[in-house]
Amino acid sequence: MNGTSRYPEIDLLRGIAIVMMIVFHSLFDLAFFRLMPIDVSDGFWRYFAYATASLFLLVVGISLAISHARAVSHLHGRALTVKYLVRGAGIFCCGLLVTIATWWYLQEGFVIFGILHLIGVAVMLSPLFFRFRTWNAVIGIVFIILGWILATIPGPLGLLVFGIHPLSFWSVDYTPIFPWMGLVLIGMATGEFAYPGGERRWALPELPERTIAPVTFLGRHSLVIYLVHQPVILLILYLATGAHIL
Repeated sequence: MNGTSRYPEIDLLRGIAIVMMIVFHSLFDLAFFRLMPIDVSDGFWRYFAYATASLFLLVVGISLAISHARAVSHLHGRALTVKYLVRGAGIFCCGLLVTIATWWYLQEGFVIFGILHLIGVAVMLSPLFFRFRTWNAVIGIVFIILGWILATIPGPLGLLVFGIHPLSFWSVDYTPIFPWMGLVLIGMATGEFAYPGGERRWALPELPERTIAPVTFLGRHSLVIYLVHQPVILLILYLATGAHIL
């Protein structure tokens, strides 16, 4: 496999996360606009949301490890760091678009530091962690433990990105560095172990292309789909129910 090839299992996992996200956000919207009596804030659907975000972030980490292993063959030092700073900044700016859109649409509960913000920051910080290789799994666990601790500490809004916030804070998507970047780091460790040098360690059974193609397509275009899926869901709900949600 050459350095530009994609691994279908990575796109498949990312696509599955996209499908899970669309399912959850559809149910969230039905509950938010009181179109169906669904409780997405507790029980099964709460953990479904956690699983969705966790899968996304693990795949981000695995992809970073593969990308870095391939990039070091032609990029070094400052150029390598700039690659991830630019990529991460672009994703973070997409997160800012989500902030603006949700502030305009929701006002209360709008996204200040959601999953796209976190992914952008994680990508920008990743050059600091590549050197730790599989030890990133241990560092990731530390991030998660710190996140559990910091979540019990109320504090000013300025510490929001670290998992500390006022008791009154609420957002429809809040994904602070602690604990959530821990999953990216665990993903980086997984990628380092399972794809050493950017090459898959084990042979996998051939995946049936026609069966997985729709899901891998979603995985290959996950950022665009993330940005447009909520307006599409809202439009479909509006056309289907006539509810005043637009």
